[in-house]
Amino acid sequence: MQKYDIAAYIWPSYTGDEPRSHIFWPEGIGEWQTVRNQAVKENGYLWNRKPLWGFENEADPKVMEKQIEAAVKHGVNVFIYDWYWYDDRPFLENCLNDGFLKAENNTDMRFYIMWANHDATTLWDMRLSDRDHTVVWKGAVTQEQFERIGKRWIDRYFTKENYYKIDGRPVVSIYDIHNLITGLGGVENTKKALLWLDEETKKAGLPGVHVQFIRWDGHIGNYSGVDGKPVKNESALVKELGFHSVTNYQFVHMTDMNRDYLEAAEDVKKLWEKIGREYDVPYYPNVSVGWDNNPRFRNYIDCIAKNNTPENFKKCLLDAKAYCDRTGVKLITVNSWNEWTETSYLEPDDLYGYGYLEAVRDVFGKE
Repeated sequence: MQKYDIAAYIWPSYTGDEPRSHIFWPEGIGEWQTVRNQAVKENGYLWNRKPLWGFENEADPKVMEKQIEAAVKHGVNVFIYDWYWYDDRPFLENCLNDGFLKAENNTDMRFYIMWANHDATTLWDMRLSDRDHTVVWKGAVTQEQFERIGKRWIDRYFTKENYYKIDGRPVVSIYDIHNLITGLGGVENTKKALLWLDEETKKAGLPGVHVQFIRWDGHIGNYSGVDGKPVKNESALVKELGFHSVTNYQFVHMTDMNRDYLEAAEDVKKLWEKIGREYDVPYYPNVSVGWDNNPRFRNYIDCIAKNNTPENFKKCLLDAKAYCDRTGVKLITVNSWNEWTETSYLEPDDLYGYGYLEAVRDVFGKE
């Protein structure tokens, strides 16, 4: 067993098996449609990377068997699946349910869920992405919906042997704290909902749930319960709601990425230390491969991480390893396995081959 857990986020859009995804990607191959159909922008910029494995359906268990084998071989031993719930039912579950969980070798690695409870907008539709983004589905849910979601997590995922656990507790991350609190009706109601989830998890024979907070820029609104006291800051909110740990999803949520990758990574490294001091729960460092979301837009977006080569990515992994060694934490989250349209992925491409995966292997694979 390796010393560190390297957990890569998975954006489960690279399949056409979800019928509701066709409103964004009508060609029936998921967001591979956006990756495949890149064109030169008005200023001459062309994003022209291609997946070395081709435009594969990641809800196909045979495809995932190959990906699991490659991940484990290079030191990635956990997948974090972005998980969605819109219009009172799940969305884009296919990659997890039909791909990963039906792969014959899925028990070779572990997985957990990040509830991506943000609003779904026309940002996903490149034909409309340069306009004001219209909300297609709201991410906030009521208590009744939350309980349906929680029971689904427990029944389908938490009790699986290879579901990722910390101190025996299945881990679930929550992406958008604002939507969570808004939907549930305040801090006090949100606290009660999370306690309910913990109790339900115990009824399933587990010691409770480990709820992980996804930190953005560290600033929050002045949240309160309906009759409760205002929450002073984000670390107080995390404590009040009973979260068990903190991590991030992407460097772009933490610092300016429109510059050299190593320059941004230096600022991120300082933030790791700051977050570790400010919160009363463990902080698990995030390492992002890069940033450039021009693939999602017709017009040029001037925010691109420069020089995010595998060599520079490896330097950031070494910094994360050093942070873990100093603080005693063992989990590192990585953005991501397959965020192609944000140019932050470990999957091999025609530019660097297996370079990003080899960087993970060189730092962690021999542990």
